[in-house]
Amino acid sequence: MADKHTLTSLSSLQPGEEGIFFALLSKKETGTTRDGKPYFRVTFRDAEREVTFPIWNNSRWAEACREDWTPGTCYKLQATLQETQFGLQLEIRRIRPASDDDRADGFDPDAFLPQSRFDREAMWTELVQIVEDRIEHPSVRQVVLRLLEEHAESWKRLPAARAHHHAYIGGLLQHTLSVTKTAVFLAEKYASLYDDLRPPLDTDMVVAGAVLHDVGKLLELETTSGEARYSPEGALLGHMLLGRDLVRDAAAAVGLDEERRLRLEHVVIAHQRLPEWGAPKPPMTPEALLVHFADDCDAKFEMMADILRNEPGDEPLTSSKNLLHQPVFRGRPG
Repeated sequence: MADKHTLTSLSSLQPGEEGIFFALLSKKETGTTRDGKPYFRVTFRDAEREVTFPIWNNSRWAEACREDWTPGTCYKLQATLQETQFGLQLEIRRIRPASDDDRADGFDPDAFLPQSRFDREAMWTELVQIVEDRIEHPSVRQVVLRLLEEHAESWKRLPAARAHHHAYIGGLLQHTLSVTKTAVFLAEKYASLYDDLRPPLDTDMVVAGAVLHDVGKLLELETTSGEARYSPEGALLGHMLLGRDLVRDAAAAVGLDEERRLRLEHVVIAHQRLPEWGAPKPPMTPEALLVHFADDCDAKFEMMADILRNEPGDEPLTSSKNLLHQPVFRGRPG
C-alpha cells in the first residue's frame, strides 16, 4: 500500500472519498439473504466512527472474509466510503492485517476504540495519592495499594462496563477516581454532621470501599478480542463476588483484622444495592451506603451526559430509547 503520507482515518473520510487507513474489525456476523444465500455482515471502526456493511457471497472478498478476517484484529485498508440507502458502507480495494511495523506510520491498536478524554497516567497518580493521603489505617491502606499495584495496567485500560456507563478504554479508572472523590466529600460531610455515631463513621472504609468497589471488574471483563467481553468468571460469578474474593485475599496477605475485612467486603458486595442489579445484600453500614450513592451518581450522570452529547435531534426532550429508559430534557429551543 501507499506510504504514510497518504494515510488518513476512517472517521475523517467523506462519502465518495477513497483513503488508506487503519481500522479494527470489531464484528463479523453471518446472515442469509431472502434467496437463502449466505453472506457476512462486518463492522470496521475507529474511535469515532463505525461502518457496518455486507460482504456478499459473490464478492471478491467473500473467501478472505470467511477464512481470514478475524474480529478483534486491526487491518490496513484502501477503501472508498459510500453513502447508500442502508447507511455508510466501505468499498474495499485492498486489505491486510496491521503489524508492528505499521507503528512507524502511527498505527496504535488502542486508537480504534473510544477512550477516556482524561490522561490515564494523571488519573492514576491522583488516585494513588488519595489513597496515601486519606486512608490512615496502615493495613487498610496496604490492602488498597496492594490491589492497585497488582492490577495497575488492567485498571488503567479496562472500561467500567461493556455497554452502560464509562464503556471505553480507561473508563474503569475514570469511574473509580470520580467515585472516590465523591466518596471523600460525602465521608467528610457526614462524619462532621453525625459526630455522635457509634461506632463513628469510618472514613478510611469509605475511601477504601470507593476505590475497590469495582475491583472485581478486573476479572469480570477482558478485551482480548478488541472490545470488552465477559470472562467466564465474570459471566458466572459477577464482579461483586469476584471483587470480594480479591479483597479477602489481599486482606489476608497484609494481616487486616477480621472486623475491617468484613466491613470492606460488605462495601464491595453491596455497592449496587438492589438484587436485580446483582447485589447479594443491600448496604447495611453507613460506609456502604455512601459508596453506593457515590457510585450510582457517577454512573447515572455519565449516562445522561452521553445522551445529551450524542442523541441526534433538537427537540426539547430526547427519546426514551437510551440507557436510562427515560427522556432527558434538553431545553426549549431559542
